[in-house]
Amino acid sequence: MLLLPFFSKYLYLYRTLYPGLCTFLQKSLFDLYQYTTRNSVRCGRKGGFSLFSHPLAILLAPFRSAFTRPTWRRAVQLVEGTLLARGSRTVTAALRAIGLQEEKHFNLFHHVLSRARWSSLLISRILLLLLVQTFLTASTPIELVIDETLERRWGPHIVKCGYYHDPVRSSEKHKRISRGLKWLCLMLIVTPPWTSRSWALPFLSVLLTSEEVNMRLGRHHKTVPDWTKQLVKLVRRWLPDRTIMLVGDGAYSVVELGTVCRKQRVKLVAPLRFDACLYTPPPARQPRQMGRPRLIGQRLPQLDHVLDNPQTFWQRAGVAWYGQGKQQIEWCSGTALWYRGGQTPLPIRWVLTRDPEEKHEPRAYFSTDQTQSGLSIILYFMKRWCAEVTFEESRAHLGVETQRQWSDLAIERTTPCLFGLYSVVALLGCSFHPTRGYPIPTNCLVSKAPSHLYRCTCCCAAAPVEQFQLFDITPKP
Repeated sequence: MLLLPFFSKYLYLYRTLYPGLCTFLQKSLFDLYQYTTRNSVRCGRKGGFSLFSHPLAILLAPFRSAFTRPTWRRAVQLVEGTLLARGSRTVTAALRAIGLQEEKHFNLFHHVLSRARWSSLLISRILLLLLVQTFLTASTPIELVIDETLERRWGPHIVKCGYYHDPVRSSEKHKRISRGLKWLCLMLIVTPPWTSRSWALPFLSVLLTSEEVNMRLGRHHKTVPDWTKQLVKLVRRWLPDRTIMLVGDGAYSVVELGTVCRKQRVKLVAPLRFDACLYTPPPARQPRQMGRPRLIGQRLPQLDHVLDNPQTFWQRAGVAWYGQGKQQIEWCSGTALWYRGGQTPLPIRWVLTRDPEEKHEPRAYFSTDQTQSGLSIILYFMKRWCAEVTFEESRAHLGVETQRQWSDLAIERTTPCLFGLYSVVALLGCSFHPTRGYPIPTNCLVSKAPSHLYRCTCCCAAAPVEQFQLFDITPKP
């Protein structure tokens, strides 16, 4: 990566031949490959740098600085095998997909996940910057969604397994508890050029452990809001000058989390309890007034009272309701201070929604940005559903929950890598087909089957990978 400025003089030729094809980073890597190939042929070396000739290696080249040379070579092979494999995404299946089923030193590929030294945070930072540069402009706000998912795992050797509520297998009447690993995923919401739907692309995943597991391991227990506060500070450090929006579900409706988001200049959008304690701003302090300054003013009516009040002014708007088409809703909004005893009051804008046909229950949301309109808060929160689609498609097409590792380090690395591969597939699709001319069958572009679109994206992204042989796998004499 340090050699890229040296080859900047070749950028003009590439921009002329392929205008608007890739990002600046991918252009520079392509020029670097052209330069090294010409020099290798001039010097009589055969093949040149085969690593730069592969489209997958060109896309993953920004991650090269996070690995040593042997680990990087095996890591790219594992990514290629995981993309081409079908069914279970184990290390053995990845090696079999690229023709290395007879590799004598196959254990070295397992060591990439269980022993090799590389930083997951550095990989997450590079992935986030790549996603932002590829799908967003400089003035576009960064829209993030955060959510938890349960990876069902069994086995006595998995130390950090716990028992959690399984929302996928549960219903309103029956609550299901499953054993597994709980992950906290932070995703970037983008709209790829080949679809009008929003995609949630994971770039950072954290393993959550239950309080019982932490007591057994002798560690301090951290709740979901505690982890979220830490991730918010981390993302702000990575993107110091961008406008960031964070969308979460009811687990993130916490005053302390909202206070941290305001300090970090991050706008938090989440559901709001109907019995939340809302207050007016404190009155102006009079001259020579005794006592401590007031934090809050008068208590406001609870949201359930606002819902039942016939004098409440409701506005009507049409929104795309979770893939069910455009529906009419009524909403009202206001500003207040959300206060809980012993905590700093949080300035919010609350939004109350109801269905005119009474098919859906009333809901309340809030944003830490009081200047934000009520309708935009509703539209931002509805983008959270993209995270559920991402989790389901990761299980269906990338083999999440099919990997088999017992090492703690391998477990903490494999699942985040598979979630990150979901974003890599989107980068591959945008790199090979940067415009709307995407070679997807028209019968896949239906609103009721979003998983078909990602499956076609996986196929289109894997097709150029299959046409190249990344490494020579013939046995040496």
